[in-house]
Amino acid sequence: MNPSEHPYDRLTPDRVIDAVESAGYPCDARLLALNSYENRVYQVGIEDATPLIAKFYRPGRWSDAQILEEHSFSLELQDAEISVVAPLVDADGHTLHHFEGFRFALFPRRGGYPPELDNMDSLLVLGRTLGRIHGVGASARFEHRPTLNVDDMLTGNREFLLANFIPRELQAAYDSITLELLTLVNDSYGKVGEDDLIRVHGDCHVGNILWRDDCAHFVDLDDCCMAPAIQDLWMCLSGERHERQLQLSEMVEGYNEFFDFQPRQLRWIEPLRTLRLVNYAAWLARRWQDPAFPRSFTWFNTERYWGDHVLALREQLYALREEPLSLL
Repeated sequence: MNPSEHPYDRLTPDRVIDAVESAGYPCDARLLALNSYENRVYQVGIEDATPLIAKFYRPGRWSDAQILEEHSFSLELQDAEISVVAPLVDADGHTLHHFEGFRFALFPRRGGYPPELDNMDSLLVLGRTLGRIHGVGASARFEHRPTLNVDDMLTGNREFLLANFIPRELQAAYDSITLELLTLVNDSYGKVGEDDLIRVHGDCHVGNILWRDDCAHFVDLDDCCMAPAIQDLWMCLSGERHERQLQLSEMVEGYNEFFDFQPRQLRWIEPLRTLRLVNYAAWLARRWQDPAFPRSFTWFNTERYWGDHVLALREQLYALREEPLSLL
């Protein structure tokens, strides 16, 4: 492959269709690229049947064992009658397929819209569903999937960004702020123990939740990992402090119907937010050679972006020093 090419350059529409047909599904040539960047995801028309969703995993990111653990967890949740979109299992019991150097999985198509997180009834239902997910998640452990940790998400990422992306005039400020953040995060999140870690969705933002018929349907477990339960709750919070406390309290009320929430995990919300802030910038930077990223994230890697990023990290220093949220 030419060094200037990206592996996904080979994933042409014809190759997508041929891959799906190799798994036993005759296509009618209708193909719609869906909004996904880490992987490539398509809605594929199937002859005389409902379209399927084909997810082509980013080459080199996950091992087969890690992908299969994702699939196994999804199917385990589905077997517990929790609404997740799990991969289809073929006649031989396989969920992961290989075609001309690509690995892919097929999923049923599900419709829905983002949940209304300012609706207390929706938050109660969402909390109940997460409680059920975590009840299953706590029943076993991942062997191959990652554990959410400070070294990967903050230490390694800050070093990568400083060496390759942070503008020279912002390097001193970024270095100083992220070192201070690292100390504060370690002081709090460093107290997470093995007993605090369960299998979680890992990327539980509104884009990965489909709301339909007063039910929360979870999609895309691509980032499932071992982490504290609070990792799947904090991303659903927004607004001023009192608003977040109301939202959190409503979610936890529903959550506790199926799994016991540990209030001491509230102290990890801001450390986890800090890890995500740094990791998101580093994710964009590490993927910048993928042509889809400069096209879609035109605002990234500009002087204004990095200035705003440093400001957001500075604000996060204050958030880490505040008292944790409490339940009402």
